[in-house]
Amino acid sequence: MDTTADALETTAVNTPRAARRPRLPASAQAWLFLTPALLLLAAFTFWPVLWGSYLAFTEYKVITPPEWVGLKNFEELFADEVFITSVKNSLLYLLIVPFIQLGALGLAVLVNNSLPGIKFFRAAFYVPVVTSVSVVGIMWGWMYNEQGLINAVLQWLRVINEPVGWLTDDRIALYAVMFVTMWRGLGWYMVLYLAGLQSIPKEVEEAAILDGANRWQRFWRITVPMLAPTILLCSVLSTLAAMKVLEEVLILTQGGPISSTFTGLYYAYDMGIRSFNFPRALAASLVVSVFCILIAWLNFKFIRPRHR
Repeated sequence: MDTTADALETTAVNTPRAARRPRLPASAQAWLFLTPALLLLAAFTFWPVLWGSYLAFTEYKVITPPEWVGLKNFEELFADEVFITSVKNSLLYLLIVPFIQLGALGLAVLVNNSLPGIKFFRAAFYVPVVTSVSVVGIMWGWMYNEQGLINAVLQWLRVINEPVGWLTDDRIALYAVMFVTMWRGLGWYMVLYLAGLQSIPKEVEEAAILDGANRWQRFWRITVPMLAPTILLCSVLSTLAAMKVLEEVLILTQGGPISSTFTGLYYAYDMGIRSFNFPRALAASLVVSVFCILIAWLNFKFIRPRHR
């Protein structure tokens, strides 16, 4: 008996103190680690969204308590021709998504080769992504100027006879801004596609080569299916970015000429920051959010990979 007691005492002494502490269940440990991030999300994301959505249905002037007015702000919103133009422009902006995706995928395939100096080209294509938006505004403002580089080159090539007002002609200003958005986005999506391409096992393609598949067949039968999750991610991100475009409009045209480059989010910015009409701005933001959710759902429905 004494021997057993001595053995138990010896085991207790030799066991590390941390091992003898009661451990929390795995689920409790997970929630413990998630709690700080969830608190931050609740304070800076969930609560502002919920409060802003509520204010969209009120009459609110900051210095007075909000007063519930139902759908009045939305009725005024859809009666405003500028907002209707803004929504149309936001939907028109989605036209750049296929060009961005195809261009980024093509660039990723090109820079995925092991060639001398390929890292330089990868960095060069990514430069627009890290360029400050103010620098982008100055550069493209000068290039789009009637006395700027683009008109000078086109006149030298005899493509045009007179300078074109790229940012002052209401018929083409939106397309000029869309081109800048596409230029800024190509490098970002190229990097995502490049990561997807480099994750495809080389053994799969080597087996296809042994089976006699040519480059085109390998691209469509192996690369595209295995790249489907990346294509879905890039499609969702680019469509949402197109619907929420603001910076390019702000730095290049400020919505002009004649409100022809207003987008949904720029309309909300204009109402909230310039006109201090916060309920109208929040109502516009809510409508843009609904469009974003709908477009993201369509992406998941039609581009979602068929296999896992």
